[in-house]
Amino acid sequence: MKDNFSTHSADYARYRPTYPDAFYTWLGAVLTERGRAWDCGTGNGQVAGKLAELFREVCATDLSQKQLDEAVQRENIQYSCQTAEQTNFPVNFFDLVVVAQAIHWFDFDRFYAEVRRTAKKDALLIVLGYGLLRISPEVDAVVRRFHDKSLAPYWDPERRYIDENYQTIPFPFEEIPAPAFTHELDWTVEQLIAYIQTWSAVKHYAEKQGSDPVELIRDELKQAWGEDDHKKVSFPILLRVGKVD
Repeated sequence: MKDNFSTHSADYARYRPTYPDAFYTWLGAVLTERGRAWDCGTGNGQVAGKLAELFREVCATDLSQKQLDEAVQRENIQYSCQTAEQTNFPVNFFDLVVVAQAIHWFDFDRFYAEVRRTAKKDALLIVLGYGLLRISPEVDAVVRRFHDKSLAPYWDPERRYIDENYQTIPFPFEEIPAPAFTHELDWTVEQLIAYIQTWSAVKHYAEKQGSDPVELIRDELKQAWGEDDHKKVSFPILLRVGKVD
């Protein structure tokens, strides 16, 4: 698994979007056991913090200690620096395994073997993510061109799974239908710019070219944004739900 975010963990914690309350309400309704959950690839613990409201205990792992240093703290969350594919958890330990915006970096076969080892029979595996944001036709055109063209050589190959809405990842589990969710935020143009600066391809560009590529579109983004102080930002939520056999 690649670690693209340790060097900017504080910005990642501050500017990355979370997931809508409606998703957690739905999750609470479908859970049959609420003993212990594993948030794998937790990053800064955004999902772990919400799972802590639903479960007696949450184990949250990430390969980046710097990310964990920025993580949400709750009494019933236990953080540890471990890879997704090999952990020290016992067998038949979890009622739920969640991976949010991270599974595309994993070795699928080894991770799924670890899920089957550590999860109880009929536990749920939930793969979460979010697609490219939507704001307005004018702003979306600038963001899409930057994403698809300017940054094209700098995206890791694994990133395509997000562009394909996680529909092309291997998923060898009995799949459970789930509703479609959208996460809506109220942002300024500077918040949008700060979020774009957390993209892994932006980091790769800066490392190779020695400059921030977001500066190439800053003025254009502001012009497309217009006079509004804030705009509604919508993130389509990517979601796969499976039952562990």
